[in-house]
Amino acid sequence: MPASPTPLSDHDLEQFRAVQRLAYQCAQCIAGELKPGISEKQAATLMKTWLQDHGVHDWFHQPFAWFGPRTAFEGFDGLRHLGGFNLAFYPGKTVLEEGMPYILDCAPTLGAYTADIGYSGALGENLLVERLLDDLMAHRELIVELVKQRRPLAKVSQAVDRLCAEQGTLPRHKAYPFEVLAHRVEKLGERDSGLSIARFGLRNILTLTRNALLTGRRDGWSPLWSSNSRSDHAPTPGLWAVEPHLGWRGVGAKFEELLVVTADDAYWLDDDLPHVRRWQQRGLCAPQVAA
Repeated sequence: MPASPTPLSDHDLEQFRAVQRLAYQCAQCIAGELKPGISEKQAATLMKTWLQDHGVHDWFHQPFAWFGPRTAFEGFDGLRHLGGFNLAFYPGKTVLEEGMPYILDCAPTLGAYTADIGYSGALGENLLVERLLDDLMAHRELIVELVKQRRPLAKVSQAVDRLCAEQGTLPRHKAYPFEVLAHRVEKLGERDSGLSIARFGLRNILTLTRNALLTGRRDGWSPLWSSNSRSDHAPTPGLWAVEPHLGWRGVGAKFEELLVVTADDAYWLDDDLPHVRRWQQRGLCAPQVAA
């Protein structure tokens, strides 16, 4: 079984949960401020400022925002985005209009703890977005159930691909670098560097690279979870930022949140998140009962 590079305590998980809730609070707050005429760059800047005002000075990546057809990542080529060689991935001049979909994505780090979240919606009514947000519930349930069954991570990602085909949607996370459905999130050292390269935080990227090139290769696992053969291994204990991203008719929607994998179990770090509450309010899933 692949080894976890950093065992996590209950205290660690609580700190990760707090950062994830802060990130979603940021996305919801800025979503409430979106108006016709705002650009992706302006929305991303608002998110960054909000997080800095709440004590964030380091990142896995600085905030992203995508509006309109760009939410479906059409024409995006993940590998060419690395190092900023292709700017299509980054917040641009696209302006939000009434009825347009949007995705807000941020990955703040506080001390040793990082979260990476995605928040989808529309400015006003957009039935395509509503349909995709409903479809995402089945993906959340499928992913955790298959990981509980100890299916190889590549097989889990392939099951997501098949579910997309059944729903008539496209798995647009395949436009991400290395076609990832998810990536590892590790506990970092306590000292913030605050340094970023192409909007990605240096501490987090160095940790992910170390796992990819050293620990993971030695122990037979990859920190980048995709449908490809590099992920054809048992679920690796630790934290994974999972981001199924669906596309349909030029519209995209996603969620992104932390999945906890142990040696014999898996569970979402937090069930009190905006997309889960939305499904509960729509009667698509049962409310969680506190233990």
